[in-house]
Amino acid sequence: MTVAFFSGKGRRIGVALGAVSAGLLVLSACDKPTPLATVTVGDNSVTAEASCYNDGKPLKESEIEGCLNKKAEKTVKVAMDDKVRFGVDPEVADNGWTLFINGQQAEQEPYKKTYRSIPGSAFFSSQTGETMKQTQISIVETKGKQLTGVWHFELKKTD
Repeated sequence: MTVAFFSGKGRRIGVALGAVSAGLLVLSACDKPTPLATVTVGDNSVTAEASCYNDGKPLKESEIEGCLNKKAEKTVKVAMDDKVRFGVDPEVADNGWTLFINGQQAEQEPYKKTYRSIPGSAFFSSQTGETMKQTQISIVETKGKQLTGVWHFELKKTD
């Protein structure tokens, strides 16, 4: 009976090729993470990945309403006199981003910096003048007139 043995060099090449192949297989199964958005109040920060994101390309028209109406998974407690700080990744800021409050666009022009601060009191009064106990804030990335990403946070009013 004849047994074929690989030389030391052949074994090392075979192991290296196997490791590279396994690494490529693992990487191909991974999704690229979405950019992050952060809301900070005092020393409490909450970070989220986008709830809707198409790798930087515009979202389909048919998806936009559903994306804007998704319920926030992340919550931040806010007092009326707190400053609410919003932060986005630089690639989001380069395109521009705006805030939506309870699904309605709150600003006309996109913001092009990575960070901004807004008083907490701006988020808890309704159009009828009533004070609300919670508000859904959506950070929406834009490219021109097209939406490319949506991040959701819930702000809960504290006393």
